[in-house]
Amino acid sequence: MVSTCGMCSEWQKALQFLNLTVQGKMAANKVTLNAAISACEKAGAWAKALQLLSGMTRSKGKSDRILLSAAISACEKGNRWEKAVQLLDLMAQRRLESDCITLNAVISACEKGGEWQKALFVFSMMVQCKLELDTITFSAAISSCEKAGKWEEAFHLFCAVGHSSVEASTITVDATISACEKGG
Repeated sequence: MVSTCGMCSEWQKALQFLNLTVQGKMAANKVTLNAAISACEKAGAWAKALQLLSGMTRSKGKSDRILLSAAISACEKGNRWEKAVQLLDLMAQRRLESDCITLNAVISACEKGGEWQKALFVFSMMVQCKLELDTITFSAAISSCEKAGKWEEAFHLFCAVGHSSVEASTITVDATISACEKGG
């Protein structure tokens, strides 16, 4: 039920169903909580997503990779790069593996927050760990450089696309061109 409400952008209803689980009227589990956090992400309710994650941690122990990834995505959608980076650090402290989707969300959050150096740090971490890079990875990293006026870094990343198995998207090309135009 929680997941269905989340898919329909009915995040308040998803939270009502989750509240029933907390009150013991239904079986609560991480799947239900993940669906509620994902519903909050879709609605841009990042603070509520973090509140749910925090409540789960207090009541039932450590959150897992899936819950933290969903919360990172909510922070990215809510333009809260600091929180996204904090949650990524928490994942590392707990020795939880992060995947391409999670790290893309962190890069995108940093890009939206004007934190191009942090975005490139996460990008380089993905390269060092030999994680899969995709069009979103490159697009978000290049866009972060473009917004900061770092055309050389953007161009370097664009060249890296050509040396990878990733196909450049229109967004990737446009961001690279825009960065070069801004750079002179």
